[in-house]
Amino acid sequence: MGMSLKRGATAWLSATMAGALMCSVATSALAAPASANDTKLQTMQRQLDDMRAQLDAMRAAGQQPSPQLSAIQQQLDAMAAQLAEMKTSQETVNTDIATLKQAPAGTSVTVTLPNGKPTFATADGRFTANVRAILMMDAGKYFQDNDLGPAVVGRDLNEGVNFRRARIGFDGRLFQDFDYSFVYEFGGSGAEEAGRLYEASVTYTALKPLRIKVGAFEPNVNLAAATSTSAMPILERPAPAEAARNVAAGDSRTAIQLSAAGVFGDDDTGIATRWFGATAFTGNTLGGTQQFDEQTAWVARAALAPYSGTTWQAHFGANYQYVIQPNDAVGPGVAGTRYPIQIRDRPELRLDGTRLVDAGAIDADHATVYGGEAAFGFGSFLVEGEYFKYKIERRNSALANPHFNGWYAQASWVLTGETRPYDPVEARFGAPRMNYNFNPKAGTWGAFELAARYSVLDLNYREGLTGATPVGGVRGGEQKIWNVGVNWYWNPAMRMMLGYQHVEIDRLNATGVQIGQTYDAVAARAQVAF
Repeated sequence: MGMSLKRGATAWLSATMAGALMCSVATSALAAPASANDTKLQTMQRQLDDMRAQLDAMRAAGQQPSPQLSAIQQQLDAMAAQLAEMKTSQETVNTDIATLKQAPAGTSVTVTLPNGKPTFATADGRFTANVRAILMMDAGKYFQDNDLGPAVVGRDLNEGVNFRRARIGFDGRLFQDFDYSFVYEFGGSGAEEAGRLYEASVTYTALKPLRIKVGAFEPNVNLAAATSTSAMPILERPAPAEAARNVAAGDSRTAIQLSAAGVFGDDDTGIATRWFGATAFTGNTLGGTQQFDEQTAWVARAALAPYSGTTWQAHFGANYQYVIQPNDAVGPGVAGTRYPIQIRDRPELRLDGTRLVDAGAIDADHATVYGGEAAFGFGSFLVEGEYFKYKIERRNSALANPHFNGWYAQASWVLTGETRPYDPVEARFGAPRMNYNFNPKAGTWGAFELAARYSVLDLNYREGLTGATPVGGVRGGEQKIWNVGVNWYWNPAMRMMLGYQHVEIDRLNATGVQIGQTYDAVAARAQVAF
């Protein structure tokens, strides 16, 4: 009787331990981290082995088979099976964790700093991200006459220091076939241009040679406008090109653009020719005054660029803009110029934002800009020029439709022998490709460039000579500017610029009084761009 009670107690105790052990296996395995689970599973395995040894010892001691011992055996077998299953699951988890710690093939990310530009890219090149930054700080002085009449426009032009451009953003590639660019602008021409979103665009590139670009950006509209601001040989773009690009293109313009580029011929056996074409449907600019109906326009540009290896590069092109519907400035039933088109520009220095020539707001049905462009590069020498004609069709008026014109010619010479490479994708010339960076310890001083330009922007139309403005005439003024500059490139990301300009403004007001002037200015720029 005592032996039976002892055996019963032992069986009950063993069954209880087995049940408790099984519960602990399930709960601890679910709750613990992978490393802790490994230790617990090992401990449970030892406990299971001990319980099996005790059961074998009880049988060896002559204890007869009983329902209790059979129940304990079944529980131990079930627990062993569950423990084996949990070990298999844990091994799978450990394998998955180890796999996660290793980047999948082709998706590892590399970080580089080409020319100081932080660049992130996956090994397969399907995804990239680049940090972009442009900082241009200008300082300068205007030399004006002291006895200018009270009616003169810009009698006291502001001089001093201005952050002409201060942009930061990102660009790169998504899923191999999409390029993106997001840039914010903190600089500008003084208080007139507050911080704003400069560019937000996505380009689809899989349909080579076609490229489809959508968003807010500057459509490709002429040679001077296509040239990057960080690569311009003079402090500012030529005024005729600037006035033209702002009719239906310009910075931060909402647009959808289709462009393509390629080459035919073989320069190894003779002359090859690069070709380029772009067309865009454009809307309003970001950050502009809210209109009742926003402007819509069509922009197009085409270019052919014959070349022979790296010896010489030519460029010939034409550009066109057509404003389908100008901005509705006042809305229906309100007095005033409802659909204004205004051709104007500042002198080619932005320390002061005053526009010394301005055709005024003309109520228009449409506006058209025609442009022709040409350039020739030979070694370290580059010369280029463009001509523009601006035409405005008046709305509900019997007056003649005014037209204006402008042109420029400029040349640059890199004294240290570098050349300005041609970018066939955008049909433009870039900054000199440097041979040596600025490093006095190594006896290298970077690259030096001389540049000069003459530009004319004539916004007069039947202006007359004296007295009141003739009927239908426009006295926007004529602006002539000489620019001379020297550029010092320290490395691909940094340069210093020094420029001198001579400005002549000839303009009559509505009563025939001369409101133009002649002045000189000097300015310098420190630039960091990557």
